[in-house]
Amino acid sequence: MLQIPTKQHPAESIINQYMLGAIAVGLIPIPLVDLVALSALQLKMLHRLANLYGIPFSTNRGNALIAALLGGGVSFSFSRNLASLVKGLPVYGQVTSMISLSIFGGASTYAIGKVFMQHFESGGTFLTFDPQQVTDYYAEQFDKAQKQIRDNSGRP
Repeated sequence: MLQIPTKQHPAESIINQYMLGAIAVGLIPIPLVDLVALSALQLKMLHRLANLYGIPFSTNRGNALIAALLGGGVSFSFSRNLASLVKGLPVYGQVTSMISLSIFGGASTYAIGKVFMQHFESGGTFLTFDPQQVTDYYAEQFDKAQKQIRDNSGRP
């Protein structure tokens, strides 16, 4: 049987590399700087995946699709910003927020990467991407990554 070559292995390497970077970004102690760095990192990952699959990339389109995939709603943005701002509280707020944002950042980056890898593997492009069709897969990958990160960090 003829096998069609895929780019899954290099794509997974890119996703894992950026997931680790996102975990590290959560450790930035300055409120909101962590969120800016996380957004930039996720966009760069998307750019690298697009290049791997030969898909034309647009920063504006990439930002819009990531926001749509993450929910882009006020409640999501508010909770993420609030978690970052909690870093301004001495010691407890900083530690709690850094751990939470590291886990969230790593898991969301992994899930975004897996969603786009699946989409590109099936011949999709940025123009054919529909965030509503992949919300279940995103949630599944987010939960998987979150559990893996917690298990590897020794956190309950």
